Amino acid sequence: MITVGTGDLTFEPVPNWAADAPITEAVGVAVDSRDRVFIFNRADDPEAPQIIVLDTGGNVLNTWGHGVVERPHGIWIAPDDTLYLTDDLGHAVRQFTNDGEHLRDIGPRGTASETGADGFDHRPITRAAGPYNLPTNTVTAPDGSLFVTDGYGNAAVHKFSAEGELIKSWGAPGAGPGEFCVPHGLGIDRDQRLYVADRENSRVQIFDTDGAFITQWTDVIRPCEVYIGADDLVYIAELGTWAGLFPWMKRTAKSQLGRLSIFDRDGQLQARWGGGQDPHAPDAFYTPHDVWLDSHGSIYLGEVSQTAAKMAGEDGSALPSLRKFVRR
Repeated sequence: MITVGTGDLTFEPVPNWAADAPITEAVGVAVDSRDRVFIFNRADDPEAPQIIVLDTGGNVLNTWGHGVVERPHGIWIAPDDTLYLTDDLGHAVRQFTNDGEHLRDIGPRGTASETGADGFDHRPITRAAGPYNLPTNTVTAPDGSLFVTDGYGNAAVHKFSAEGELIKSWGAPGAGPGEFCVPHGLGIDRDQRLYVADRENSRVQIFDTDGAFITQWTDVIRPCEVYIGADDLVYIAELGTWAGLFPWMKRTAKSQLGRLSIFDRDGQLQARWGGGQDPHAPDAFYTPHDVWLDSHGSIYLGEVSQTAAKMAGEDGSALPSLRKFVRR
């Protein structure tokens, strides 16, 4: 039996979990109050469902969403079990019921704000701007306010009221406190501290809900997403430096595959696995992109394996895109 993690944070990988589900690429994963697992599915086929709903055994319960976003990127399930879908190429955040009824859009949709970015090339960004330019992920706070990382073509976090009105934006291109280079994901803890995955700066920045900088963690490698569990631990999906590279980035002898890290809220590392040599192995990853836990403490991790393999000119057909780890 293979186990990962350490001490009280030991998990068992579930081989081929949800192998029969019609998933092309699990770019996002989230779990609702009934432990139903929602996969945000990215596929070239316009007839493929963008949302696939599974039970904890990996059986398909429902599918929906054919073309409801231009390109799936981030998914968040609010306490009322509604879904917020972040559409990077569509420059939008869209809210749906869990069975696919469109409720509203948060902020504008369809037009990129002016930042200087050249598509997904963030290097020309000269300034942060309002929503959106290739946004990446969304979370909700207990009072219903929303926070959006924006993202590939911007260097900002946006705060919206529960009614969907823009309250403020913060950020700037750079590597200083409160500056970003691809703010890619975010989580929120019980004290309403925001953990922003500042991916290309290889750090997590922590803010209050007004955007005031608190601290940063740097023991991460290109973090994509942050999830704070009911156990008050911080789960971080790290892309690594082997795959998921921009065209101007190259592998080196020190490049490593992605990994999953678990920290306490003081930033002390509690467990970590991945970073190995074989992305097919049950204790390794190719391109971790999203992470969520169910009520039993099981971990669900989605990978952008197909997109990353295509970018690298590699055959990604056999690469896993969805992993489950059961807590022991």
